Amino acid sequence: MKVLIAGAGRLGSQIAQVLAAARNDVTLVEQDDVRLAAIAHVPRVRPVAGDACDASFLEHAGALTCDLVIAATGRDEDNLVISLIAKRQFGVGRVAARVNDVENTWLFDQRWGVDVAVPAATPLISLIEEATGATDTVALLRLSKAGVEVIETAITERSRAAGRTLSEISLPPGTVVATVVRDGRPTVPGPEVRLLPGDELLLVSHQATEHEIHAAFQ
Repeated sequence: MKVLIAGAGRLGSQIAQVLAAARNDVTLVEQDDVRLAAIAHVPRVRPVAGDACDASFLEHAGALTCDLVIAATGRDEDNLVISLIAKRQFGVGRVAARVNDVENTWLFDQRWGVDVAVPAATPLISLIEEATGATDTVALLRLSKAGVEVIETAITERSRAAGRTLSEISLPPGTVVATVVRDGRPTVPGPEVRLLPGDELLLVSHQATEHEIHAAFQ
């Protein structure tokens, strides 16, 4: 599948890494060169610098041949414009857009070219499931031919990661924290999230072994 993602913030970058790990061809569009540089090393992710709200630039980035466009910028107005261009001008089959402000949710519908409106707080795995139309994202990512593993680990009082933030954890290459489940509720894992005993983590990796991932937290 050919995917174009607009916005290389934390969410856009994580989506790009997971979809690329599942052997999709991903183009990541971003105006900030620093953000692009941070993900330039990821296999199957093509970073492109530019404004995704510009129709001519989107065409240059490959929107005409995309199966899926994900508008994941931090501005709702930009996500709506990107969605409208993708659907109306380039006829993209599936368009997903991030809703940053819940009060704007009513705008994110077919009139703006949005097939799937995803609230910003949606866990990564659920977001990808909604965006791609997969009925079982975890099963999709576990396909052996994709070389991807979905690995769970739990934080206990004895875990070395207990009390530390995600930004302080050195993850193995090619590994993404998909979600942190706390008190039975999944949350979007930002770098500032401090891990507590009882937390359960779901990680996606196309390189690391289960032992390496557990070693990073235990």
